[in-house]
Amino acid sequence: MSSNKEEQELYLYDPSLLLKLDFYRSPAKFNPPITCVAPGEPWLKVRPLKSGDYRRGFLQILSQLTSIGEISEVQFLNRFAEMRAKGDYYVTVIEDLRKNKIIGSATLVIERKFIHSCGNRAHLEDVVVDDTYRGKQLGKLIVVTVTCLAEYLGCYKMSLECKDKLIAFYRSIGYVDEPGNSNSMTLRYDKQANL
Repeated sequence: MSSNKEEQELYLYDPSLLLKLDFYRSPAKFNPPITCVAPGEPWLKVRPLKSGDYRRGFLQILSQLTSIGEISEVQFLNRFAEMRAKGDYYVTVIEDLRKNKIIGSATLVIERKFIHSCGNRAHLEDVVVDDTYRGKQLGKLIVVTVTCLAEYLGCYKMSLECKDKLIAFYRSIGYVDEPGNSNSMTLRYDKQANL
C-alpha cells in the first residue's frame, strides 16, 4: 500500500531504464545470480533516488562514506531538483522495503565531451552499502547496475577513484588500471582534511 505522499514523489531519472540493463554483458559474476530487477531478496529494491529519500535515510548512508555536513530537507530537495533538471546524474539506491530505509547507493555522473565524437564519459561516485547488509553482494550489485546503465546510455568509458583497499574489488568486476594513467590527483578547496 502506498500513501498519497509516496505517489507524488519524483524519481531522479526514469526507473524503466533499469529494466533495460543487460547484466550478462558485465564480467562480474554473482553467486547466486542477482540483478537490479531481482536483487536476491523480495524486500530489496534497486531504483533511482526519489525526492522522499531524505526521510528514508539517504544522507545517513552517505555519512558512512564521508562527512556530509548539516543538510536540511529543503536543501536536499533543491539539490535533487538541480540534478534532475540537469539530467546527467543517475543516483541509484537500494532500499530495504521492510524498514523503508536506504541501505546502499552509487552515483553515475555523465560528462559531455568534445572528444570521442562528442561522446559521453561516465564517472562512478559515492558508492556505499550499509555495513549491516554485507555478504549479500549488494556492493557489487549497485556498482554493476550503474556500470551497465552508463553503457546503456552510450558512454564510451566509466572512470572511478577508490581507496587502495578497494582496488581488488573493482578489478574483480571488470575495472582495470590504465597503464601510464593510474594516478588520481586532487586539489581541495575545502579545509576538511578528513574527506
